Amino acid sequence: MRISVIGGGHGCYAAAAHLLEKGHQVRWWRRDWAAFQELRDAGALTVTDYRGTRRLALGEGSGQLQLVQELGAAVADAELLVIPLPATSHEALARELAPLLRDGQVVFLPPGTFGSYVFARAMKDAKNSADTAFAETGTLPYLARKHGSRVVISGYATRLPTGVFPSRLAGRTLELARRAYPSIEPIEDALSGALMNAGPIIHPPLIMMNAGPLEHFDKWDIHNEGTQASIRRVTDTLDAERIAIREALGYAAPHFPLSDHYATEGDEWMYGRGAHGRLTDSGDWREAIDLHAHRYMLEDTRLGLSFLVSVGRWAGAPTPVAEGLLSVASAIVGRNLYAEGRTLERLGLERLSRDAMATLLAEGC
Repeated sequence: MRISVIGGGHGCYAAAAHLLEKGHQVRWWRRDWAAFQELRDAGALTVTDYRGTRRLALGEGSGQLQLVQELGAAVADAELLVIPLPATSHEALARELAPLLRDGQVVFLPPGTFGSYVFARAMKDAKNSADTAFAETGTLPYLARKHGSRVVISGYATRLPTGVFPSRLAGRTLELARRAYPSIEPIEDALSGALMNAGPIIHPPLIMMNAGPLEHFDKWDIHNEGTQASIRRVTDTLDAERIAIREALGYAAPHFPLSDHYATEGDEWMYGRGAHGRLTDSGDWREAIDLHAHRYMLEDTRLGLSFLVSVGRWAGAPTPVAEGLLSVASAIVGRNLYAEGRTLERLGLERLSRDAMATLLAEGC
């Protein structure tokens, strides 16, 4: 299958390697072409995972990663576009992609924070009426960190609950997307997919309740030393609010409770058994986190937590812990993060009735 990976983050490096090794034709574009220089100088992407270390050559031949400078060249004949980027990139990228997308293409956002609607609305604004589908899931398919021309993949997702916008295109969309990610599990629609997003549940409690160590130490692993019992209780309560919103909207189980990520028995979570241990054992998440600039604040809190609160208000499901964390985060950075967030109000959807929202999710823009 012809796949284009869009972006230059950790998940993008992992996706480019993984999809090439699965036998797909992979083109790879990132906005900052100069940032590819170290990779181009090396002539290959080095991948390390549970199978060991190997080099994947760059080039235009079979079995090689093809780097492209123009976004149009990446989009042109791609069947699937994989965009494993932070939601903070969506608005600008959606405007660039909007006039380029074609009938039958699938854009996969892992995860999305309701980015599927952002991209679809950008197509409408660009007067592009192509029947393009957008799919979003609850997490990156990889636990990964890039280091120059090397990427270390600590884990692969084993379950990816995925919704499609518009859901009328779900059948062919998921069939195609599963050729790249067989672990995709169909769920109702893109809003259901957005409400599976684990980032706004994991990261805001970890950074807010570890704010002291994060500002004191040069590097701190919020997933290792920072994941203590009191913080886990807050995370579980926050996740219960997410699940209550899903239930209020009539979305069916499984809701993928985050507690399964840490558990040693019970239902398998998105990354499977032992993923949290593999993540902390890798040491790759011992990092400097600037509470004013890190994506855990700018993406998972400002966008993701705001989205959760706004949907809770619209659905009539209280979110006191989410609102409390958002208030603390706003105090830390000195800005009203809800006002900046990806809320139903800012998307222009807060006045929709339940029926009108259902129609939008099914039929698209």
